[in-house]
This record gives sequence, structure tokens and C-alpha cells, in this order.
Amino acid sequence: MTSLQTSALDPATAVFDYVQPAGEPWVHTLKRGQVLRIVDLEGNQAVDTIFYNAADKSESYSATDTLQQQGGIYLTTGSVITSNLGNPMLTIVADTCGRHDTLGGACAAESNSVRYAIQKKFMHSCRDNFLHALAHADLGMDKRDLVPNINFFMNVPVTPEGGLEFADGVSAPGKYVEMRAEMDVLVLVSNCPQLNNPCNAYNPTPVRFLVWDAE
Repeated sequence: MTSLQTSALDPATAVFDYVQPAGEPWVHTLKRGQVLRIVDLEGNQAVDTIFYNAADKSESYSATDTLQQQGGIYLTTGSVITSNLGNPMLTIVADTCGRHDTLGGACAAESNSVRYAIQKKFMHSCRDNFLHALAHADLGMDKRDLVPNINFFMNVPVTPEGGLEFADGVSAPGKYVEMRAEMDVLVLVSNCPQLNNPCNAYNPTPVRFLVWDAE
């Protein structure tokens, strides 16, 4: 599933414009109707993202509901990011990358040690980023609130046998994905610090977030 679509929105009119350092977490609340653009500034950076209903954090992004609703495993223009209650959370309205991963999950101490080497257990990870961000955001949330995430710009092909491959990225400098919030949404991001697989060319880089108000 690939559906390239550029956006007519002008960065000069954005109400929020922020460059997120490599390997760091980010938390932001989008109002219904606002549009969020994530820009892959240097190419092939994985942006691990979870969405929550800002008014009720028990309602969150659901990979199973989203994939069942759209009938495919990759996200792109037209994909509706769906909650565990079956409600539309965001709609992807523009995408110049072409597809985004829903199956690879977030790197963690445990997966780093299993996939790469036992001494990698203590490396920085997306799960640690998520927990760090929640602990400092004063949201009353903790590890029990973590759910499977989207990996924007990450390339995780599925093999004929049903396995996953963490392959070279399909993005490039300046590629972006843009989403319209269908409810008030809490956005939880880990700008992936992964140094052990080629998803980001073994080199975490910054990304840019822009937000526009509803038209």
C-alpha cells in the first residue's frame, strides 16, 4: 500500500514548529481538527509514536483495530489511525514517504539484548524514552499505559514465512507524513535512539514537528 500525496500547507503559517533532537522523547496535545506534520529531516529516522485520547487516556491507538479497518499492515495517505474502542483518532492526509510500519514495535532493553548482544541491554531505547516522557509530563500515566506503537518512516518488511525484517529505510531527507486529528489527541513520541539496525542508517537524527490549526 503506497499512496504518495503532497500537502498544500505552508510551514510559515504553522502555529507550532519544533525540531526534536535525535534520540529524545516528545509529548504534545493536538486539538481536534489540527494537523500534525512529522518531517524526516535527514532521512531514514524512525519516529516511534503512540496516540491517546487526550480526555481519556485508556483509549489509545490500536494496531489491530487500525489494520483490520484498513485491510493492510502499512500506513500511508488515507489511513485512519483507529483506537482500541474503534474510534478514528487521526487520518493521514499527506505522505511523501509512502509507507509506515505498524508491526516492528519499540526497541527496549530486552529486545536490544535479544536481537543484538547482551551488553546492548543498557543502551538508550524507545521504551525508556516513552517512560521518561510520561514520568515527567505529570499525566498520571506509567508503563501500564504503553501500547504497541507506529514507526513512522521505518521499513519493516514481512517475509513470506511471516517474519519481520528490520531493513534499510525507504524515506529520504525532507520526506514527511501529515495527520489530521479526529479527536483531541495526546501524542507520545520517541525519536528513535537505535544504533544497532539499519532503520536509521545506524545514525539517529533530528525530526521536525509542525502543527496547523483547523481550517
